[in-house]
Amino acid sequence: MFGFGNSQAKRRQGPRGSFDLLLLLAALSLASLGVVMVASSSIAVADGQHIGAFYYLKRHLVFLVLGSCLAGAAMRTELKTLEKYSVPLLLIGIAMLLAVFLPVFGMRINGARRWLNLIVTSFQPVEAVKLILVIYLSSYLVRHREGVEYHLFGVVKPVAVAGMIVLLLLAQPDFGSAALVVATTVGMVWLAGARMRNLLLLGTPLVPLLIYAATAEDYRIKRLTSFLDPWKDPFNDGFQLTQALIAVGRGEWVGVGLGSSVQKLFYLPEAHTDFILAVLAEELGLAGICLVIGLYMLLVGRGLYLGLKGVELGQRFSGYVAFGISLMMGFQAMVSIGVNLGVLPTKGLTLPLISSGGSSVLLTCAMVGVLLRATFEINRAEDARQMATRMPGMGVPTNAPMEATA
Repeated sequence: MFGFGNSQAKRRQGPRGSFDLLLLLAALSLASLGVVMVASSSIAVADGQHIGAFYYLKRHLVFLVLGSCLAGAAMRTELKTLEKYSVPLLLIGIAMLLAVFLPVFGMRINGARRWLNLIVTSFQPVEAVKLILVIYLSSYLVRHREGVEYHLFGVVKPVAVAGMIVLLLLAQPDFGSAALVVATTVGMVWLAGARMRNLLLLGTPLVPLLIYAATAEDYRIKRLTSFLDPWKDPFNDGFQLTQALIAVGRGEWVGVGLGSSVQKLFYLPEAHTDFILAVLAEELGLAGICLVIGLYMLLVGRGLYLGLKGVELGQRFSGYVAFGISLMMGFQAMVSIGVNLGVLPTKGLTLPLISSGGSSVLLTCAMVGVLLRATFEINRAEDARQMATRMPGMGVPTNAPMEATA
């Protein structure tokens, strides 16, 4: 009788979703570690600029709170709403990328036009475009499933959209984000079932373009070659990497201690943003690096696993969104870690959830929120299928995919 009563209650309540706890814990752990490392790595920089020792920490916390609000809103928003407005969102994203070239809206910093002037602060639109692209591609892959799987033309449109975004990014220039967009697009389309030969046919003509973009300017050639032997010119082209490698080397196994980094004292440029992992490596050692890599592996691996489960359950949009966000964050983390360890050329990409940076923090939190929403809807669909299997009287076929409900 007790079990029957529970079944009846559950039947009345209907399927209930749940956010993935492991994924949430991984994201919270990375964000918490980020707060500690931003505090440690930015105090000397802020003090030297006479803006208050905790200026960058306070700024990071403000954006983290705002990002948490965005994540909370995303977790409460049905993914079918994002799917419905995927095309308008894409147009807004492209418009923002174009706006950076307008003198009224765009800002040129260090020779690059990547920021919009919002008067009270600046905003880097590519951070929003990363999430928008994932949403658009997920929607397209659902609507054109058979075309993507079996026909070359079905792959042309998503690759063309990504190509247009890449061209706008290269014009800024932002080669790192452009490479990230290419890698994520190819990964999503391949995971959706596209044939590798079709991807190769479309990707081969882009190779000369990427080579030209990487070698068109002298400073880009120097970036591509200096990381191979940064000690050849340690006070000019190889300065950033040599300082990062010194920091990593000083950390050894367990680090010199939290707050005891020497390289962050005006030796290592961008210590609280692009090269924050080098400071972490110096203060927490190899153990700290392994912790960071392990947390990213948990976050990305769990996202990909749940994405696969979503596709199997018929929740294709949720599954593709989980694929895309996991790939985007995973590739960005991999590049940032590779740059700090000297195995990749400098690209100017932040370490997701750890590095300081307003636009990056806001939109990374939003990505995590959307990813958690995807896990909620996937778990809800799994619960609905289990209920249908146990209680055929509900009238839901056991092999039917369950769509998300409001």
